[in-house]
Amino acid sequence: MAEEDLKESPTSSPRNHLYILFKDVRSVLKLDELGLEIARIALPAALALTADPIASLVDTAFIGQIGPVELAAVGVSIALFNQVSRIAIFPLVSITTSFVAEEDANSSSRGTGKDSECLETGLKANEENQELIPHNDSMTGESRSVHTPSSSFSVTKIPDKKRNIPSASSALIIGSILGLLQAVLLISAAKPLLSFMGVKHDSPMLKPAQQYLTLRSLGAPAVLLSLAMQGVFRGFKDTKTPLYATVIGDLANVILDPIFIFVFRLGVRGAAMAHVISQYVIAAILLWRLMGQVDLLNPSTKHLHFGRFIKNGFLLLMRVIAVTFCITLSASLAAREGPSPMAAFQVCLQVWLATSLLADGLAVAGQAILASAFAKKDHKRAAATASRVLQLGLVLGLLLAVFLGAGLRFGATLFTKDDDVLRLISVGLPFVAGTQPINALAFVFDGVNFGASDFGYSAASLVMVAIVSIVCLFLLSSAHGFVGLWFGLTIYMSLRSAVGFWRIGTGTGPWSFLRSP
Repeated sequence: MAEEDLKESPTSSPRNHLYILFKDVRSVLKLDELGLEIARIALPAALALTADPIASLVDTAFIGQIGPVELAAVGVSIALFNQVSRIAIFPLVSITTSFVAEEDANSSSRGTGKDSECLETGLKANEENQELIPHNDSMTGESRSVHTPSSSFSVTKIPDKKRNIPSASSALIIGSILGLLQAVLLISAAKPLLSFMGVKHDSPMLKPAQQYLTLRSLGAPAVLLSLAMQGVFRGFKDTKTPLYATVIGDLANVILDPIFIFVFRLGVRGAAMAHVISQYVIAAILLWRLMGQVDLLNPSTKHLHFGRFIKNGFLLLMRVIAVTFCITLSASLAAREGPSPMAAFQVCLQVWLATSLLADGLAVAGQAILASAFAKKDHKRAAATASRVLQLGLVLGLLLAVFLGAGLRFGATLFTKDDDVLRLISVGLPFVAGTQPINALAFVFDGVNFGASDFGYSAASLVMVAIVSIVCLFLLSSAHGFVGLWFGLTIYMSLRSAVGFWRIGTGTGPWSFLRSP
């Protein structure tokens, strides 16, 4: 798609604004300019996003060899840690990506104008200097070459400087504070939180669950800080750097897991310690790379945009609490069914989330490109980007459904040998595989809404979705047990996709330009 075509305003708009979701559907896999940009951002982002759930799957596989009680205990602890983390992480990362993309787009536009002006001024000054230099045929070729326009201008070239992105500094400060608060909360309130999750004082799961949660919580500051930095890199449309850092950190986790668990005989404590070390490795790599690109230390307090972060962060906090409560509630209800149902639910949930997060790579690409397009008021590009990433999300979801339907049935024994757990995993398999297209669209719609800075609608719609889903989870789990939980989660993800379709379909909010004649 040509650049001039992208910047044209739409000359016509269909009555049904959902038309943009099906526009140019035959080109969904085309590697044109937009397709290549999405691929450059989405592929590394998807791999980085799935790295941590895969690391949790590795933890789950190693711990499953210890016993079903330990597997269930760690499942509860991971679910609790991840959901508490999401309350802080999701708003911070999402807002950081959008704000950094906007600031980078605006500064690039201003910088281009300044660079052109400097270039023109430098060339004019060079021409004037040439006129003042007498032409002497006796001068050597080397002497004459010193005064050529190209060599003279190269002397006046302004060296590259670090980017001045106030939102990057704001995100790191906020991430550090939230990480420390999360660590204090989880360590000091481990028993009450586990009790809320269904692990009572007389449960055999309590001791290993508390050990794992307490030790893993020591890594919370590194988790929050590294994910804040990932948000900054995503805003720069650089998803390769977070991928490299995450892969190195998770490889450390995979190597240390069997050493700490089996060689040093630390059990679940060893798994937690390996994970904490890997998170600090990731944070150190990202900080080192970011300090080489961004001036993090010099922005004044008035430029840090804390008010903007807090305002939009509060909206997304409401949204994340709603989302988090649904997942946490489902894990809590599974724990109340006993160790075997909880162990099976843990395996199914980790696979469900790990594969679904592949679609989050498309969400990251959509958010970064859309935030830049809306900052430049390039509505044509915004519509084209939303259409392409949603179509790609549906294709990805269908592929994942086929892959999981065939693979999980044979791969379940990697996580456990217990017959009861394996039987329940086979019951959850149709839901894990069948909901992949729905999940993919729900994740991509998140990126589309955040790229349009539609934080208010995202918060309000998900609160309503959560209310309905919580009622369904209680009713269906009480009537149908383990199967009812997965029916409830299917309803939850379906409603999340539906509210995304509604926003674009009605052409409201940031999508009101779709109604322009």
